[in-house]
Amino acid sequence: MIRIERRLTESRWLVAAVPAGSLVAAAILSGLILLVTGHDPVATWSRLLDRGFFAPGAMSATLVTATPLLLTGLAAAAAFRMQTWNIGAEGQLYLGAVGASGIGIALRDQSPFLVIPAMILAGIVTGAAWAAIPGVLRAYTRTNEIITSLMLNYVAGLLMSYLIFDSHSYWRDLSTFTARVFPQGKYLPDAASWPNFPLGGIAIPLGFVLGMIAAAVLWVIYTATRFGFEARVIGDSRAAAHYAGIRTRRKIVAVMALSGALAGIGGASEIGDFRHVLDPRGLQQASFGYAGIVVAALARLNPFAVIVVAILLGGLSNAGFSLQGATFPAGLVGTLQGLILFCALAGELLVHYRIRFARRAGAAPPAPVPARAEIA
Repeated sequence: MIRIERRLTESRWLVAAVPAGSLVAAAILSGLILLVTGHDPVATWSRLLDRGFFAPGAMSATLVTATPLLLTGLAAAAAFRMQTWNIGAEGQLYLGAVGASGIGIALRDQSPFLVIPAMILAGIVTGAAWAAIPGVLRAYTRTNEIITSLMLNYVAGLLMSYLIFDSHSYWRDLSTFTARVFPQGKYLPDAASWPNFPLGGIAIPLGFVLGMIAAAVLWVIYTATRFGFEARVIGDSRAAAHYAGIRTRRKIVAVMALSGALAGIGGASEIGDFRHVLDPRGLQQASFGYAGIVVAALARLNPFAVIVVAILLGGLSNAGFSLQGATFPAGLVGTLQGLILFCALAGELLVHYRIRFARRAGAAPPAPVPARAEIA
């Protein structure tokens, strides 16, 4: 007989041991899958690690992929820590890209010292404003934020596509006949290109640096400020928070806006660091916002762990792109990533619950029938 019991206290060693054990379990399971599909597990994992982290230029490419995962992972962690379920980081990233590209185009003749901060600020403002919509609906009308934030992703995607493909908007390039026939966005000037920071042969994007700073700020907010304390209280019990006089409505809107601002920086980074043009199809195919939820879950909502997980998943994705071919399909890398997520979530069960194996007790023997008293 198997019973699952909730732990009254969480052991510290389990918090460290379970994630490590989850990675080992994922490696074993993925090895079995690789064997079944006709691949050498040791050689495959060696190639993945080499192409993702150790080959010349691999780490720089990994940070390119990890940057949006880091920022959308922080966006999800910021909201989830208050038990507010923002599923709209995808759309908030789109709006951040729209805002940053618009400012970059408008300030094309200005100095990079003005253009780049303006792009970051535009990404923050547009992402926060888009996330505040489901926040206000949740706080003042009790509308489920999961549904509203998810639906707004599609609205944001359609809006971004409309700006480039279905209108003569400010973001669309209409300078040539070819551009008018084949819609594309305006490319940003050189002043709007974000710098890289070389470190030991690795080019660190500015967006990744901003993500690390945001992780530190988020950790300070939730551990050392009144705002973070009240947010944790609301996450534990909104009834208790209301009884204690905490303004829960304002906190819900503020946390959603904070989450959207982080995703908006991710959108600005996509424009300033990598794409340099508003690319609706490329952004929608990448699905960085949904992947950020996975990153936050694997990191157990810890901002610093989000950095590590984003690099890990970014490396696996980067290696998958480089290894993709007839003998190594791209779906196989997705399977390996899914196994890591599955094992990590299964490991969470062991952190919060204990599994007991007990022998089923046999039926109790019938009670003895008292002897009938003799009648004298």
